[in-house]
Amino acid sequence: MGTVTDRMTVGIIGYGRFGKILARMLRPDFDLIIHDKVKKMPPDGDSAGLQFVSREEIIRAQAIFVAVPIRDFKEVIADLAPRLRTGTTVLDVCSVKVYPALVMQEHLPEGVHAIATHPLFGPDSSRDSWENLPMVIHPVNADDDIYQGWLEYFRHKGLNMQEMTPEEHDRLAARTQGITHFIGRILEDVGIEPTPIDTEGFRDLQMVVEQTCHDSMALFRDLQRFNPYTAAVIDQLMNAAGKICETIAERN
Repeated sequence: MGTVTDRMTVGIIGYGRFGKILARMLRPDFDLIIHDKVKKMPPDGDSAGLQFVSREEIIRAQAIFVAVPIRDFKEVIADLAPRLRTGTTVLDVCSVKVYPALVMQEHLPEGVHAIATHPLFGPDSSRDSWENLPMVIHPVNADDDIYQGWLEYFRHKGLNMQEMTPEEHDRLAARTQGITHFIGRILEDVGIEPTPIDTEGFRDLQMVVEQTCHDSMALFRDLQRFNPYTAAVIDQLMNAAGKICETIAERN
């Protein structure tokens, strides 16, 4: 696992829903510092003992995870980039990958390592263990020893690491995550409720709503807007729905 586990200082920008998960994962292994533009003294019990620092102080971390909404990512990176020290590693955790990879390539200076990641889990699935939870990773612009160090760190945590390019990730995600969240929002809007005659298939649909609609509507919009492959997949889905409706209307 190399120098990644040598009690170095690791920073997190953004202490929202996923920032809290990151803090829980990283705090046993690193000297952790956190910056959040809103939260200075978070009230929840998970925050006890965490060190919250200013925007200026976060750059002393040797590695910085940027865990902000996708729509805010470019602004945060552009603000952070001129102040970073050579040798710092920046890791994103966005649910899309082409967009943040391009932003990091464009804005981060030479000598700063950039790694793209997408942890495909949330508070519920990671509550008891990290074992076999999926996570995508790609070295956008990072020395191999730095990249391999983080890859092995996450594997050591038990995560099921998937190495793939941002383009491959977004193509696959558009047909999995994108469709699932899209259908989940439709079902929520329809207002499906349990009945005394629920089938197993209907209960599966209810689970889709539960798994997708706990996230904010802002995140749902970001998933649809910032994945360059999602619009085409949604068009296919809507065209297929139209064809099924035509089939229903047919007399024979």
